[in-house]
Amino acid sequence: VVSTQSTGSEPEASHKLLKLLTKVIIAYLIEQVAAGAQLLQVFESSAEYLGPTLFEEYSLPYLEEIAAGVKHGITERGLGDVPLIVFAKGAYHSISKLSYAGYNVVGLDWTVDPNIARDFVHIAVQGNLDPCALYAPKEDLIAKTTDMVRQFGCRNYIANLGHGIYQTWILRVCVHSLTPSTKSARRS
Repeated sequence: VVSTQSTGSEPEASHKLLKLLTKVIIAYLIEQVAAGAQLLQVFESSAEYLGPTLFEEYSLPYLEEIAAGVKHGITERGLGDVPLIVFAKGAYHSISKLSYAGYNVVGLDWTVDPNIARDFVHIAVQGNLDPCALYAPKEDLIAKTTDMVRQFGCRNYIANLGHGIYQTWILRVCVHSLTPSTKSARRS
């Protein structure tokens, strides 16, 4: 949301904007739960542009505030308990800190080694198949998915892509290959 250029030249304005966005995001997510959402995922898609120091100053505190604010808001309104996932693309340097940010699951992009993730994240993880694997032949996609699930294990793990999909993909073909391969990987 905030560029590295603006954090350096306009830190006060950057924090002011982030505080405003955080309040709006919290209110929006609470209303999503009121409307029936059973799980929420917060995306920080600009984390890859921030090194550890800038991420900890300009992103992590607001992600923590979002988690706390949403949990407080849905409890206050009697909406029950809704799991929260945080996905900070490119924040491999801060996955341990993200696992203490108040979320139930840390989403991982495709650049994070599953073994390292398991060493540094103490809660459930989601991810992290390289989205480009969906371009591979079906047999390769199944092999990559099976390997991903094997590396992460089935405990506290949600198999998913390590980021979104491109508009050029034929989703029907991808889903028909990916879904059965995750199910078969769990059995092996």
